[in-house]
Amino acid sequence: MNSSLESFPRSLWWGESKEPACNLPPVEGDLDVDVAIVGGGITGISSALHLAEAGLSVAVLEARHIGFGASGRNGGQVIPGLKYDPSDLVAKYGPEKGQRLIELAGGAADYVFELIERHGIRCNPVRAGWIQAAHSPIALEAVLRRAGEWRKQGVEVEVLDRDGIATSTGTTRYFGGWRDPRAGAIQPLDYLRGLTRAAIKAGARVFEKSRVTSLTKRDSGWQLGTAAGKLRARKVIVATNGYTGDLVPKLAQTVLPVQSMQLATEPLPADLARRVMPGGVVLSETRKLAFYMRQTPEGGFMIGGRGAVGNGEDPSLMAALERGMLRLFPDLERVKIVHRWSGHVALSMDGLPHLHEPEPNLYCMLAYNGRGIALATTFGRMMAEEIARSIPAIYPRSSIKPIPWHPIRRPVMGLGIRWYWLKDSLGLASK
Repeated sequence: MNSSLESFPRSLWWGESKEPACNLPPVEGDLDVDVAIVGGGITGISSALHLAEAGLSVAVLEARHIGFGASGRNGGQVIPGLKYDPSDLVAKYGPEKGQRLIELAGGAADYVFELIERHGIRCNPVRAGWIQAAHSPIALEAVLRRAGEWRKQGVEVEVLDRDGIATSTGTTRYFGGWRDPRAGAIQPLDYLRGLTRAAIKAGARVFEKSRVTSLTKRDSGWQLGTAAGKLRARKVIVATNGYTGDLVPKLAQTVLPVQSMQLATEPLPADLARRVMPGGVVLSETRKLAFYMRQTPEGGFMIGGRGAVGNGEDPSLMAALERGMLRLFPDLERVKIVHRWSGHVALSMDGLPHLHEPEPNLYCMLAYNGRGIALATTFGRMMAEEIARSIPAIYPRSSIKPIPWHPIRRPVMGLGIRWYWLKDSLGLASK
């Protein structure tokens, strides 16, 4: 059985990268900084960039290499908003705070593309929108309500009927949907590498192969230990998301790290490229175990879906993903699959990201629930503004509360994932 953890070289992005690998040294000796960041993914690097631009001394400690985690493995979809609809946020947080959260999350994709342009990041940005496709008539009702809510927020949404979504995607399997024009697609590994280059240029220090083995309170700050040195910081951001370990007690038990499996084909023949997910649009479904898909920068087709729990890739689930692709697009049977890989996505029980401050000057930000590119970039900026400019984070803090059944998550979630895959293979709808 293949290791999900070590599947990154099989990723499409590692084979089609225009931004060079960072090749940064490990931290050595003793170092003092204003802010230490654990994790060199999008949250960590975005935080480092904005902190350095504000004049603070920053060090990022990445256990492996830049792009090792979700930031170098995801589907490259830049989707604004949270999983909650605008009305849900207002109901949960009140009119004023709810509206501020709507604006924060709703503008997240805009900010990603702004950073790409500002820093000249070579990551194949395409802004053709995101389609949320309804897999059933019941799901279509919810999708249309969501489109209507964002239209009230001033977004020029496009509602798609069954014929319209078939024309926009190349498959007749969906009952309709909506297109959010704020969204787009990028090469995510190149985006992170370019963001890292910008952070270093701004003055941040970024270290690879620097796993943090200890985190200890020291006077008014913190001490972080690695195999080759110690780092002292006034404040610490833990940004490890789906690869969170035991550095912060009980933090890992607050999320469910689930594999997201993906495959990508060789470039499509011209006739298929014109019909299958044309023009750079991206899509995700409304199913419980939703597929998400797009064309690749080189003109192939890629699709992803939820996989196993744990580190071992399940060949049967990868095969099920391929069957799902062919159900949607039978003509892709004549196109060769050239990449298969997976990685962990961090899910929360409430479907929302979590911001924790378990100790003064210790921040933890994780659980983007599949929308990490836009949200992690924006939340990194938000955390930097609080630390550097004393602008309180708009996003609410929550206490660290482990999921009660977390110790038995693998058998429980494994059975659930297989059940939903079975329902999908039988053509049954998952509400």
